[in-house]
Amino acid sequence: MPSELVLTAGNANPSLAQEIARALGTRLAETEVSQFSDGEVFVQVNENVRGADVFILQPTCPPVNHNLMELLILIDALRRASAFRITAVIPYYGYGRQDRKVQPRVPITAKLVADLITAAGAHRVLTMDLHVGQIQGFFNIPVDHLFAAPVLLEYFQQRVAEHAWQDLVVVAPDAGGVERARAFAKRLGTSLAIMDKRRTGANETKIMHVIGDVRERDVILLDDIIDTAGTIVQAVSALKEEGARRVLASCTHAVLSGQAIERLERSSIEEVVVTNTIPLREEQQGKKITVLSVAPLLAEAIHRIHTETSVSSLFI
Repeated sequence: MPSELVLTAGNANPSLAQEIARALGTRLAETEVSQFSDGEVFVQVNENVRGADVFILQPTCPPVNHNLMELLILIDALRRASAFRITAVIPYYGYGRQDRKVQPRVPITAKLVADLITAAGAHRVLTMDLHVGQIQGFFNIPVDHLFAAPVLLEYFQQRVAEHAWQDLVVVAPDAGGVERARAFAKRLGTSLAIMDKRRTGANETKIMHVIGDVRERDVILLDDIIDTAGTIVQAVSALKEEGARRVLASCTHAVLSGQAIERLERSSIEEVVVTNTIPLREEQQGKKITVLSVAPLLAEAIHRIHTETSVSSLFI
């Protein structure tokens, strides 16, 4: 086992990195991550990491390309500094939605990014709620795939215990999210419904109808990502038309691009529960947004990887 655990981070989510460091009882290694005047990324590790077990915290969230380059250059710098093992901790895996060919002559960018991370010199990856689990197979190195469900479940179970929400039903916003929603509903002890969604273009979807009974019930719309919030807002309207009493949304990754906050604020949705895998800018922190921290979960996973103990048992 490597003699020392070293935690470092790029500029993508410094607050989460600091939280993880505190949970681990350590500090972030002194690393300079900056830019030249032409936009090129510059990295310098200011501590000895020879023979160390290094974990780099860097979600590839917006600005996606810049944060991805920071991650790749950090990995390269640490590899050249003779780190024993380099684990890329990527709470949000950008490009994860480009996981297959849906039209002729289009890329599978999720695979390309996996190849870049491997080629840069990462020995393993720790990530959370991939858009599809099959992305783990795009890597030729070990991948530890965490789920934010325990963090979200704890929040909702507390709200149910306080009688803030009653007669709940968990709703999957599309067919692809059924497995996630079913597991969540089972743990919460509620029933399941599904939205029938048709994608009409990039960031464009249309809700057709609701499969399941939501009449006079409180609803949790569960997804992995909320991006432009178009799907969520359409789903809320469809659920209200079907007689849903109150609607709440939850996701792991709050991308919240474009007019997402305005759409959520204008909708009849009561609360949007997200995690801090992606840092929210000031203008994204709407009145309806509740942010839960995944730092303790990530810190425990990092500790288990470092000590060569089971990560999967976190979710048993």
